[in-house]
Amino acid sequence: MSIFNMFRGASADLAIDLGTANTVVYLRDKGVVVAEPSVVAMETINGHTSVRAVGDDAKLMMGKTPDNVRTIRPLRNGVIADIEIAEQMIKHFIAKARGAGRLRPAPEMVICVPSGSTQVERRAIRDAVSNAGARKVWLIDEPMAAAIGANLPVTQPVGSMVVDIGGGTTEVGVISIQGLHLAMSVRVGGDRMDEAISAVVRRHHNLLIGEATAERVKKEMGTARVPTGATLKAMIKGRDVARGVPREIEIEQGELTEALAEPVAQIVHAVRAALEQTAPEIAADIIDAGIILTGGGSLLPEIGTVLAEETGLPVSLADNPLSCVALGAGRALEEQEYRGVLRAA
Repeated sequence: MSIFNMFRGASADLAIDLGTANTVVYLRDKGVVVAEPSVVAMETINGHTSVRAVGDDAKLMMGKTPDNVRTIRPLRNGVIADIEIAEQMIKHFIAKARGAGRLRPAPEMVICVPSGSTQVERRAIRDAVSNAGARKVWLIDEPMAAAIGANLPVTQPVGSMVVDIGGGTTEVGVISIQGLHLAMSVRVGGDRMDEAISAVVRRHHNLLIGEATAERVKKEMGTARVPTGATLKAMIKGRDVARGVPREIEIEQGELTEALAEPVAQIVHAVRAALEQTAPEIAADIIDAGIILTGGGSLLPEIGTVLAEETGLPVSLADNPLSCVALGAGRALEEQEYRGVLRAA
């Protein structure tokens, strides 16, 4: 083994899917080692502010903190909204992934970014990651990382389509010969679905619910289309808007489907718009291969069925949809054949 390779292995290089809802970290030669919510709890004592908790522990505090503690999600719509808090979060996840207390050279990092992010937004990500301790920062578009993670033939002259439905954005990518033939990014994802559920519950039941409650209900019985004969119901607790007291209500699955109809329609529209702009030869390949879904939003029941009906194409769910983007970025970090998809930050 060369000295360069020994150094590279010792540095414990990382690939990070820095998502609006969750951050997934891939460690070279180890795989996914961290997958936690992108949430930071900041505590202020005697005018001094410090990090109280990050990830799972911070998410448990959301909506339940005293005046001197704030829970912050430093990423919105797939890009950094608060660079200082994002830097603290990235430092925490890097230390957790590499092993606290170990003296190692600064790592090389591959960071996933939305294909529609601006140069200013990409620079903010680069600066946050560099300040968090990276030796070298590479960027990779999320649709490309998702395609590699889903084992699509991205290096071959074959067209593939991937739809990555994340927390803040939905990324639609048409890929061929190690490049993005077409990329479309819409700022609709799991967060917008949660907001839609909260809005419907308030409008129909005069009940105010928090982010965590909306997300829980979405996971329990959210669907893009109510199956025939389904009568699922769930209990939701929140604050009565008119009376100002806690109240519990029962909500039907049909109401959730109504709430999710608009964000699902926006995702379908983005996919159809991408297909309309796809070159004929690549479109012919997509007819055979179909559309691959990745990301947490792809786990919404019936969303694949709705997409298949609207496009007339077969739709399938990738293996490990939650980790797919990080796995793809990790393979781009490790395997020489994919290095061409990385862009220097």
